[in-house]
Amino acid sequence: MKIVMLGAPGAGKGTQAKQIAKKFDIPHISTGDIFRANIKNNTELGKKAKEFMDQGMLVPDSLTLELIMDRFAQPDCENGYVLDGFPRTIPQAEALTKALAEKGENIDFAINVEVPDESIVRRMSGRRACLSCGATYHIKYNAPVKEGICDTCGSELVLREDDKPETVLKRLSVYHDQTQPLIDYYNREGVLREVDGTKDMNDVFQDILAILC
Repeated sequence: MKIVMLGAPGAGKGTQAKQIAKKFDIPHISTGDIFRANIKNNTELGKKAKEFMDQGMLVPDSLTLELIMDRFAQPDCENGYVLDGFPRTIPQAEALTKALAEKGENIDFAINVEVPDESIVRRMSGRRACLSCGATYHIKYNAPVKEGICDTCGSELVLREDDKPETVLKRLSVYHDQTQPLIDYYNREGVLREVDGTKDMNDVFQDILAILC
């Protein structure tokens, strides 16, 4: 079962991807993890990626796809995978489709976790992080015992720059410009499925299972 996860930043697609991976015993694959693993293991592809990253440049689509296809060739992907964070653009999606087709394979499901922008802003602006121990909270859904103080180490909690409403809105704008067209692309491919991401995350997962099973 080969699955692509779609959804805006903060929609919860990463959480759902991990649950899908655990349920079906298939790997949850993110480009960030692939980059880190190849760089850590000093592979040839990792060395190439590191050259771009060290210069603050984006890793080219062709190299990213090469790294992903290399990851798909690992034994744990024999029964499928959940791909999270790639593709982000139409050219990436087309290149992935072509590369899979050359192996006689294809994406089975593209699952879009649909959440309105205003809900995402509320979700993310409610997040609080402890910079000392890395614990994360949410003022509504997972509040600390004492407001503004980490339960684990007692340090002050902060609203990270990435979670500020103005930053979230910028990220959403980029998403709508670059990534949202993927929804139309996978719809044309006949593999798009959509779930309501505003529900409780366990209910969202049950909706996904109803699609996959």
